[in-house]
Amino acid sequence: MRLERTYPFQLSPDFKKKLLHWAQQHEEVIWLDSNSYPRQYDSHEAILAVDAFTVLKTDYFDAFGELQAYQETSKDWLFGYLSYDLKNDVERLTSRNHDGLHFPELYFFQPKKIFFFSKTSVTISYLNLVSDEIDEDWNAILHADVPATSEANKANPIKIHLRTSKDAYFEKVNQMLSHIERGDIYEANFCQEFYAEDVDLSPLRTYWHLNTISQSPFALFLKLEHHYAFSASPERYLKRTGEKVISQPIKGTAKRAVNASEDAAIALALQQDPKERSENIMIVDLVRNDLSRVAVKGSVTVEELCGVYTFEQVHQLISTIGCEVPMEKPSVEIIKNTFPMGSMTGAPKVSAMKIIETLEDAKRGLYSGAIGYFAPNGDFDFNVVIRSIFFNQKTQYVSYSVGGAITAGSIPEREYEECLLKAKAMREALEGAH
Repeated sequence: MRLERTYPFQLSPDFKKKLLHWAQQHEEVIWLDSNSYPRQYDSHEAILAVDAFTVLKTDYFDAFGELQAYQETSKDWLFGYLSYDLKNDVERLTSRNHDGLHFPELYFFQPKKIFFFSKTSVTISYLNLVSDEIDEDWNAILHADVPATSEANKANPIKIHLRTSKDAYFEKVNQMLSHIERGDIYEANFCQEFYAEDVDLSPLRTYWHLNTISQSPFALFLKLEHHYAFSASPERYLKRTGEKVISQPIKGTAKRAVNASEDAAIALALQQDPKERSENIMIVDLVRNDLSRVAVKGSVTVEELCGVYTFEQVHQLISTIGCEVPMEKPSVEIIKNTFPMGSMTGAPKVSAMKIIETLEDAKRGLYSGAIGYFAPNGDFDFNVVIRSIFFNQKTQYVSYSVGGAITAGSIPEREYEECLLKAKAMREALEGAH
């Protein structure tokens, strides 16, 4: 049981820093921030959850079965992540590529302390065993002394390495195109890893720098023991609200321009680009098929097709697919039947995942997985883990990955340029936060 208190309150950038600075005393921290994005679909401006009462941490084997039992037994708020490699539980596949991060494949926790922020208030929700700490904690946060940000270490910059060389990337994309030409697949998301070793990184500083650059609607800071993720994701994977489920895949990317008229022209060109639209529509069809496995018959609809959404770094094409599900349908079953998300795999899905595994050089892990939460009533909301930095503090290994959809119309050189565009924010965040 929880004790909840609600106070009038408005979030500010300074208060966010106080809140996250206070949270660092705990081993488990998750901060979800919409950055007040105007086209969001959520009632929360931001959520902070800290300090695990119970934890589920496991590898892929029967991971969804364990998660369903955990969610149904706790009947409480659960926060955490699903790594991409849970595909091995869903489809009996394998992951044999290099893993420098060594994150658990599934990690959820039941927080003792949660803060829900709306535009005008904060609701503080504490488990009864710690409810006497609400006033003390809130006062500590309000009066937290956040250390001044020091200058970046220019003398010892982070050296970013490519797991896949540029020449190897071109060769692998051409192999992917050969699979498409033979009819093995129609589309596949091909990714590459950028990494650095022996890194002494400031987690909070890295997150703040990334969030300043990108200001995305699914931004997050995640700390689970010595595993960290800093995300500027613009993409929702799946959300359930009662009988309603929506998915919002992204496919189609274009750079921003400083000049307003030029920027508007780029956005319009993206919306009308046949290749970018075909990428998006193929994934929409895949998501429709995935949702039909759990939906009330005839309820799957495309609510928005190839809408242009604008972010700090890029324009994106986003579609929204919705459906109705029976109230008694277990939430974890809905996720399992649609996981991994179509925007990060390809079509046909299983064939694409098999080919991806043979061509990529790094295990994806949490990248292109999902981070989010379950509510006590089974509602949930999860992002797609893209535009993210991962850090294993124990091994001092830092990594980020980027990818793009390969279709019959793909030109390897242009796909590589798109990867570098997507990687720009993460590289800048690491350079500025070291």
